[in-house]
Amino acid sequence: MQQTSYVERRARIEHYFDRTAPHVWARLTSDAPVSGIRATVRAGRDRMRATLLGWLPADLHGARILDAGCGTGALSVEAARRGAEVVAVDLSPTLVKLAEERLPADLGFGRVTFHAGDMLDAALGEFDHVVGMDSLIHYEPADVVRALTALAPRTRHSMLFTFAPRTPALAAMHAVGKLFPRGDRAPAIVPVAEATLREALQGAPGLAGWHAARTSRIASGFYTSQAMELACGA
Repeated sequence: MQQTSYVERRARIEHYFDRTAPHVWARLTSDAPVSGIRATVRAGRDRMRATLLGWLPADLHGARILDAGCGTGALSVEAARRGAEVVAVDLSPTLVKLAEERLPADLGFGRVTFHAGDMLDAALGEFDHVVGMDSLIHYEPADVVRALTALAPRTRHSMLFTFAPRTPALAAMHAVGKLFPRGDRAPAIVPVAEATLREALQGAPGLAGWHAARTSRIASGFYTSQAMELACGA
């Protein structure tokens, strides 16, 4: 998958998370005090992470998980504590280094291997489940479908991902456009209506045999994101 729109947006995302504002995300994903706006984002992300983890089996011994866009590794750690072998990848080497530094020494039978690079890299191997928490929200819907299509042949059971739902509240936030100071504002997200995304996924030839299952929207102040589960088989 080398579509220009995906590659160009990926470069912007990498620049932001690796060079522009890694300190912001390091603080946001810690337990350090943050502003009121960022506190709502932190709370929303915590709820979303819990939702996605809740859609994975409670016992992950023997399972191989891709944490696509792992950031500072919180989801990877929780999956590993259930026994999973987690491959955690992020575009930002800076955040990957921080994730490695934060990795607990004792994960029981699980383990986490971190990589800096593209979540679609076929060299990462095959997986039982793929989780992409807020890692596709910056891409156009067509690129989201292409990304999932690229991951599907290497995934056995489920792909869990989030998208930015097209809602009046989210549109208003974008109209204001000042969620963070200009110097560390994240790349724009791309809102999409759930019905539009479902139709695109259903019509994708590379996703034959996959179907949209569970979905859940998390809204917490300045954080709005929607989780969707693509399941393989009936």
